[in-house]
Amino acid sequence: MDRRKFFKTGSVAALGTGLLYPLNGIAQPFDIPTYSNKTPKNIIVMVSDGMSSGTLSMTDIFLNRKFGKPSNWMSLYQENKVSRALMDMASASSIVTDSAAASSSWGGGHRVSNGSLNIGVNGVAYTPIWVKFKKAGKKAGCVTTVAITHATPAGFCANSKRRNAQDDIAQQYLERGFDVLLGGGNNNFDANIREDKKDLYAEFQKKGYQIAKSKAELKSINPNAPVLGIFADDALPYSIDRASDKITENQIPTLAEMSAKAIEVLSQSKNGFVLQIEAGKVDWAAHANDLGGLIHEQIAFDETIKTVMDFAEKDKETLVIITTDHGNANPGIIYGKNANDNFDSVQRYTQTNEWILNKISPSNTEKDVIELVEYANGNTLSSEDAKRILNYYSDLEKPESGLYNYRKLPFKTFSEIQSKTNSVGWISMDHSADYVELAMFGPGSEKLKPFIKNTDLHYFMLETAEVSVP
Repeated sequence: MDRRKFFKTGSVAALGTGLLYPLNGIAQPFDIPTYSNKTPKNIIVMVSDGMSSGTLSMTDIFLNRKFGKPSNWMSLYQENKVSRALMDMASASSIVTDSAAASSSWGGGHRVSNGSLNIGVNGVAYTPIWVKFKKAGKKAGCVTTVAITHATPAGFCANSKRRNAQDDIAQQYLERGFDVLLGGGNNNFDANIREDKKDLYAEFQKKGYQIAKSKAELKSINPNAPVLGIFADDALPYSIDRASDKITENQIPTLAEMSAKAIEVLSQSKNGFVLQIEAGKVDWAAHANDLGGLIHEQIAFDETIKTVMDFAEKDKETLVIITTDHGNANPGIIYGKNANDNFDSVQRYTQTNEWILNKISPSNTEKDVIELVEYANGNTLSSEDAKRILNYYSDLEKPESGLYNYRKLPFKTFSEIQSKTNSVGWISMDHSADYVELAMFGPGSEKLKPFIKNTDLHYFMLETAEVSVP
């Protein structure tokens, strides 16, 4: 691509952003800061994985109705603090991307086929962007609520023909020397679980890394040394389930807590840093049509936006990029006379659907199921709906499949039952080809055009930070 054309004129960028806020000139002044001739020292990329526009909207509505205030993300729009755009996320193999190809488009600057990480359709391995920034002298890290070797962080850091080759991806992290790695994924570091029986924890320690496996250990980390923090075998628990279990809450850090520690460690660099932060379980909840899980994962991401923005507004040298990699399941509140009250019922949810459905067994009665759902959702199921759920546990119904549905739990059936009392509908249990939200704050953000291709973001970060590593 012609990178000079991409940044051709500041006036085009300003006009484009103005078009996205057509009422600014009437309703309020245009408040996006201008960072003329200023290069960001740091870049923080925030990804709410699998966030459809409906997820963003529902979370904002939920917070407004429960607490009387908007989400932090929507506040950035309302206060005109950010430049805003839409981004085309298609992969090389499909108009509907997976997370590996999506992250690779940002990480490697090329569209690759679904399922691969920075390996082109012609077999060429593209250098991941965090490797480029490391070569330029900056510290680099990733934080996620799923395995640190999962697709989205790996797209900025690794090369692989298969996104599921997570043992190998963990090895690449070790060899490439990223400064902060926080999330889940013990299965890919523990010698007792890895297929090759290699103890990657010991290997990281040999290279000077501090190892954290609990919230307390993370809190005590010395910010002057690199850190590997792994807090679960695979993904971290859902936020709503974590909040209802004090032991888990005290043991496992939140996304905001991990991100704050990552920034503390990385900001020790005199040459600046780059950091990717992912709310990975937004995507998992969408795959499961799990409304309580979805909204509370998005809230956890939104709380992390505040953590990052508090740092960036004070620092004044950090470009913050907030986005998602694709839509998923495209949920939304459906019109009806009881839509308000029905959606407000979600405020009573205290557990995910995953938690509920894992508690049910063939030995349970309809009364057991009704009591369980009333405890976890604050709603009363009919005997007919309770029987419908139990049928899946008695081999009377075909087991449901789906990504991350390892136990074949009846997620779709239960979400359909819930829709009667929460007024939320879903179009599927899989990714969609949405143009996604993209917001930027800080030096360089004024250059954002109103519509870009996913690979453009790779060059945007390099050009804006004046990093020319090929």
